Amino acid sequence: MQKKLAVVGMVCPFPLIEAKQEMETLQSGDELVIDFDCTQATEAIPRWAAEAGHSVTNFEQIDDASWTITVQKK
Repeated sequence: MQKKLAVVGMVCPFPLIEAKQEMETLQSGDELVIDFDCTQATEAIPRWAAEAGHSVTNFEQIDDASWTITVQKK
């Protein structure tokens, strides 16, 4: 299953906080697609995913100031 989380317009650390909360509701193997535009989250979200044991399956820059990252729950 894939769930979308749009946190564009939120300042850090809120995209990460929202992602953590959303991940709690998912089953192992599910993916969370996070769309965000907070520069610090480009480091914070992948770091959190790695520390939590989740996998980043996609990470791309959409335009000058927005990104999408897909995190698969461990």
